[in-house]
Amino acid sequence: MGLGWDGIEDLATFASREAVRQALDVDGTGGSHRNASLALWQFQNEITVGDVVYAKRGRREIVGRGVVTSEARYEPERESFRHMRSVDWTHTGSWEHPGDAAIKTLTDITNYRDYVEQLETLVTGEAEPEPPVLVTELPAYDKEAFLSEVYLTEERYDRLSALLTRKKNAILAGPPGVGKTFAAKRLAYSIMGAKDPSRVQTVQFHQSYSYEDFMMGYRPTESGGFVLAEGPFYRFCEAAREDDNDRPYFFIIDEINRGNISKIFGELLMLIEADKRGHDLRLLYKNETFSVPPNVHIIGMMNTADRSLAVLDYALRRRFGFFQISPGFDSAGFLRWQQEAGSPSLDALVAVVVGLNEAIAEDPALGPGFAIGHSYLSKPLNGDADDAWLHSVVEDELVPLLEEYWFDEPAKAKEWTSKLRAAVA
Repeated sequence: MGLGWDGIEDLATFASREAVRQALDVDGTGGSHRNASLALWQFQNEITVGDVVYAKRGRREIVGRGVVTSEARYEPERESFRHMRSVDWTHTGSWEHPGDAAIKTLTDITNYRDYVEQLETLVTGEAEPEPPVLVTELPAYDKEAFLSEVYLTEERYDRLSALLTRKKNAILAGPPGVGKTFAAKRLAYSIMGAKDPSRVQTVQFHQSYSYEDFMMGYRPTESGGFVLAEGPFYRFCEAAREDDNDRPYFFIIDEINRGNISKIFGELLMLIEADKRGHDLRLLYKNETFSVPPNVHIIGMMNTADRSLAVLDYALRRRFGFFQISPGFDSAGFLRWQQEAGSPSLDALVAVVVGLNEAIAEDPALGPGFAIGHSYLSKPLNGDADDAWLHSVVEDELVPLLEEYWFDEPAKAKEWTSKLRAAVA
């Protein structure tokens, strides 16, 4: 398979899609070249060996089906179609396309499962084949591994894992910087007994997120029509349902309290209840019944320091267990990190932050939900807990946060700013 645009040289030399677009803009008009730049970028960087491709002629005819067998390459000696990939064409011929095909040169149809199954049945006479499963040894992960990475006590871990197992749905609530997202993934791995990313999926809610984004809905096509597209939660539940071993799956929702819960969940609000798992309900957009499998667990994260958020939907509260995650400066894991660091400045700064959190908790305008989390002072990515790092944490993260917290009490912000700076001086 090959792409034209022969005026563009080796696609491997372009660092971004924007760079491809600029190369296409030979007349300097600033045109978007949206479809062309996307096609070239996806051809080079997103198609992978093993992907199935369909070749079409016009909008009404399929002429081939194949499996990609090579990475992208540039063949400047060719007269045309110099951007190439090798393909094992499993089927060639002529089949009438169901309706109008997209007019773009290259279109990713991965998320349109119903459409893909139509094409597979049309060309091969069979439904879409299951992708090959690569059997690999997954790294083991248990409670001990969790406690070595997440600053939580063993007692609280036992309580949290029992809550999620019993309720099926749990929300980790806490101030910024306590590692809610990090803890959620490790909690999932610890219950699985292995680090298996294929059984964990993460999405983030926001004010515009909807049922159509989450579950399923109609999406516009290039031909001016609409196609029914399945959302991440629908696909995740189907994958969990098809697991013959009935292993646990974990769907993680970041910023769960930022979304309009009724708008996003719809009929799922009933189906996610622990005692309603496996119960069927007819879907809004599809003439089929659907249930949330018993082996699907939902973990939400909620930032308690966001003033812009209204009270959490009571319908959601009843279906989820709530677990408060607090700063873990006194946890065994964090104390071990302090000992490893061997930094007097870090010790002094931790002591000041612990006192600062007490002042924040006692402030009637703030409270414990605005405490400073331990991740601000956890081991940095480069592993060096030096004075330059600590100084940056204070000046670039903690001081601006205090100025926001106490914008109407500048004297209090100044007092604690001075204490933080003195700790790393």
